[in-house]
Amino acid sequence: MGIKRLDNIAIVVESLDEAISFFELLGMKLHGRAFIEGDFADIAVELEGIKSEIAVLETPDGHSRIELSQYLNPPPIAQQPPAQNALGVHRLMFNVDDIDQTLADLGAEPINGIAQYQETYRLSYLRGPSGIILALAQDI
Repeated sequence: MGIKRLDNIAIVVESLDEAISFFELLGMKLHGRAFIEGDFADIAVELEGIKSEIAVLETPDGHSRIELSQYLNPPPIAQQPPAQNALGVHRLMFNVDDIDQTLADLGAEPINGIAQYQETYRLSYLRGPSGIILALAQDI
């Protein structure tokens, strides 16, 4: 009984194409893309008249997946990006070979620089598409 594995983390985004491109730059692979609508979706998500397009991306090691959703109906609710100490999902963290190169590849700026924890790892937070907070960790 209990959990077998984490299947995926779902994130609602403003632009599915932009979010897919961003996560592909991180090295994730597009696993599939589909439109979701009908009674099943309405019941599962507890909204009426759902129509969304989703994309599932997989980490290079094949162990983790992200499901990105762009709602076409009902329209998505735009909110200010959450503060780092807001309740709920805080961030997604990815281990990378080189933080500096990854930030350059993404064309992203760290939220507040790059921190180093002892002689263990370097860590940087950044905002991705739709305000998603990401952390990049580089082992030293």
